[in-house]
Amino acid sequence: MAKGKTIGNPLSWAAKAAGSGSTYIGEGTSELGSHDTAPIELNDLSFDDLRTALKKGAEDFMALRTDVVFVVLIYPIIGLLLIWAAVNREVLPLVFPMITGFAILGPVAAIGLYEMSRRREQGLETNIGDAFGVMGSPSFVPIVVLGCYLAFLFAMWLVVAWFLYGVTLGPEPPQSASALIGDVFTTGSGWVMLILGSGIGFIFAVAALAMSLVSFPLLIDRHVGLTRAVVTSATIARRNPVEVAAWGAIVVAMLVLGVATLFIGMIIVLPILGHATWHLYRCAVARRPR
Repeated sequence: MAKGKTIGNPLSWAAKAAGSGSTYIGEGTSELGSHDTAPIELNDLSFDDLRTALKKGAEDFMALRTDVVFVVLIYPIIGLLLIWAAVNREVLPLVFPMITGFAILGPVAAIGLYEMSRRREQGLETNIGDAFGVMGSPSFVPIVVLGCYLAFLFAMWLVVAWFLYGVTLGPEPPQSASALIGDVFTTGSGWVMLILGSGIGFIFAVAALAMSLVSFPLLIDRHVGLTRAVVTSATIARRNPVEVAAWGAIVVAMLVLGVATLFIGMIIVLPILGHATWHLYRCAVARRPR
């Protein structure tokens, strides 16, 4: 009679995965280059593919919902802590940029969900430990490097947002959140900041989306190296601009919904988007030939 798996807790799983991951640092560094030299065959995306990805993402969430809720619970907590820290008047102008910039870091937050969808797709038993299992994979090093790129984009977005506030409504901090909102929508300087900020933020969002559309799932699925993963992701975005733009709009809309509920909605939004991204990858990239 086969023994069942022992159920631990997220901290023990993470510690075990981190310990295993440390033994693969050397091998993981070599994963920055490409070991899988087979051609990466791309498929054209359609709006049906977007619907299919979301549907399958929701199915994964429902099938794994007990585990997934624990995986993503940390992210709403982090979001609430960010807002709490931003109540300080000095950094109040960065609250909105931090919230909107969450879309840049979203793909990093969902890494474990890609692995869970991959395992479920293969019919393997899947639990929360498998999400942390990515930390024990040689692919974890290029994943971390790519995550650092996105974190750098996020930091640069905050710097730009702070600079825009300084040259328009600043340099003095706002008296309160309501005063800041009033200044943004009732003064010429506020509208300049809003329009310029939206335009520049759009550029950051496009760069992040093109870089991360399928790169994380591809790194988890195949040993293609960091450069090939990012180039493949950007190529898909270039070949399917309308569909990828629609996908970006869907992601933003769902994240706004999650934020509007004081981040509590992220408990549902993040896992569905994470799982759906894996299935979008499956639609966009043909399976490696055996």
